Amino acid sequence: MIAKEMKRGFPTERFAKTVEPRVKRDDGGFFIYTLSENVKIYLDDYYAFLEQVEQRGLDDLKDTKAKLADLAPHQIELRAYLTARRKVLEVLLRTLYDFYTEANNFGVVMTPWCFGTVVLEKVEAYRDRLSKGDTNEDDLTDYPFDVVRYVDEIHRKILLDTFQFPEKAFSMRWQYSELLKRYSKALTNISTSLQSVMMLVKSYGR
Repeated sequence: MIAKEMKRGFPTERFAKTVEPRVKRDDGGFFIYTLSENVKIYLDDYYAFLEQVEQRGLDDLKDTKAKLADLAPHQIELRAYLTARRKVLEVLLRTLYDFYTEANNFGVVMTPWCFGTVVLEKVEAYRDRLSKGDTNEDDLTDYPFDVVRYVDEIHRKILLDTFQFPEKAFSMRWQYSELLKRYSKALTNISTSLQSVMMLVKSYGR
């Protein structure tokens, strides 16, 4: 269960008192159409999903830490594997908590598969930083390269298991990235067009 001090960013009782154009209500409860996919999703279902994922992630993390604590000094390879597993789970949970508590940006509310893709990309970005030595972490064992190697090998399987997703869930990741690129391009085009109009207006005013 998510800690009591961590509150839902968009609790349903908030919309029972406040009018929010993006939030609608029907017999199933309060819902929005997601910014990334334009898919209808109920807020209670979204947060329930995050809470379920958190519990599975915490259980795995607790087990992983216990195994790490019981290792003998000579078990170098297993230590690297378990350290990599712990790192993947920690990135997952940090991302989940950020999304769970976000109270201003409706962009964090998305379908489970889309959220899974976001976490996948966070883990891969972490792996890249780790491989370049761009992290200040002193718990990567004496063989950090082995930790990086295991992160690369196991992160997809860990995420699929924790989210309880089929393998094909991550084969659709391009859709999320492409949507963001399209939104970015559209905003750039709009900004450019507005600047052109303003320059034209100024020229007429001279």
